[in-house]
This record gives sequence, C-alpha cells and structure tokens, in this order.
Amino acid sequence: MRQSASGSPELLRLSGVSFAYDRERPVLRGADFVLHAGERVAVTGPNGAGKTTLLHVMVGLVKPSAGTMEAFGKIRTSEGDFSEVRCRAGLLFQDADDQLFCPTVAEDVAFGPLNLGKSRAEAREITRRTLARIGLHGFEDRITYKLSGGQKRLVALAAVLAMEPEILLLDEPTAALDAETETRLVDILNSLPQAMVIVSHDRAFLAKVANRWVRLEGGTLFCPVTC
Repeated sequence: MRQSASGSPELLRLSGVSFAYDRERPVLRGADFVLHAGERVAVTGPNGAGKTTLLHVMVGLVKPSAGTMEAFGKIRTSEGDFSEVRCRAGLLFQDADDQLFCPTVAEDVAFGPLNLGKSRAEAREITRRTLARIGLHGFEDRITYKLSGGQKRLVALAAVLAMEPEILLLDEPTAALDAETETRLVDILNSLPQAMVIVSHDRAFLAKVANRWVRLEGGTLFCPVTC
C-alpha cells in the first residue's frame, strides 16, 4: 500500500475517473483523488456538481466509464471487489430514510454487524456501545420512523459506525440537524479515528471537522494542495 510523504497509508485513489448519467452531460471528467489515513477531506462544489456521485463511485454504487478506482491497495472493478470495500468504507447517505429500514433503532444498528458474521449477543453489545457513544443510550427499542430528523441522522451514523469501518464517507451529514445536534455531531466526528470524505455545503461545519479541502466543479476536482 502506498504512503504519503508523511508516511500515512493511502486508503483510496481515483485516477482519471469519468462518469455520466447522460452521455451528453458528464458528471465526472477525469477526476483524480487520494485519501490517506488520518485525513478528513471536505468536498465542496455547486448543486449538481457530482459530489454524491463521487462518493458512490468510491463504494461501487456506480461504475466509472473511464479511469480506475483503487481501495486499500487494490484496483476495484467487480461487485465482489466492492463488497469488501463497503465493509471497510461506511457511507452515510444524504437522506437518513434511505439508510434506515428496520422497525427499531437496535435492529437498524445491529444489521451491519450481523451481516459481518457477529453473533446476536455481539451485535447487541456493539449496538449498545455505539448508541451510547453518540449520545443515544436507551434508544434501542425506539421506533425508527417516529424519530425526529436529527435523531434519524444520528441513528444512521450509528449504523455505519457499528460496522467499524476504516473510512467514513459522509454525504451532507448536517442535513435536518438543529444547532444542538450539529454541535454533538462535530464532537462525535472529532473523537473518531477514521479517515473521512465529507460532502457538505455547510462551510462553518466543515471548518470544524476537515483538515483538507477539495472542490468539485465542471467534473474536475480542484485541490489546494497536491492530491
């Protein structure tokens, strides 16, 4: 696995990645991007620039028409390749309702660990510990669809964290959050060891959590420092 100049392992690399939903209107045009361990990269850009698509390319939800996607030292092309990536890179969707589908909070958070082969007892303990970490102790039996938007957002994050990923890919993580819950989210993210790619229009939030910024515009990623 390649390393940065400071010796941090390289986790993700996109090289010359292009993608279009409509052939006449490319979303990504030869995009290059690298994520190293310890980095928290803010991805900014106008609406419709392709920021969400960029995250989906990273976990294989969409397939580039050109270029390569490398994760954890291996070029990834097949669905089997990306099954492993999705266990190691957790994606927080822009809309929590797209991520939460079980009747109760505990079932939603335990779903990932159970699919990773954990026993029910292990999954229960992971769920309890993860919810406590993000300030939702005692929410295990709450009905998911009855939660507020901010609570759903935190439960969706808990479902991602329960899988203990090495990378967090966060798509507009402050959506539907009030000021108090956003402050809690900042504290949670700053306490975590994972590398992160954070898509957001909230520049004040990004300033509190990111240590590198890139901008996606016209299908190209612009980096203020070498990527």
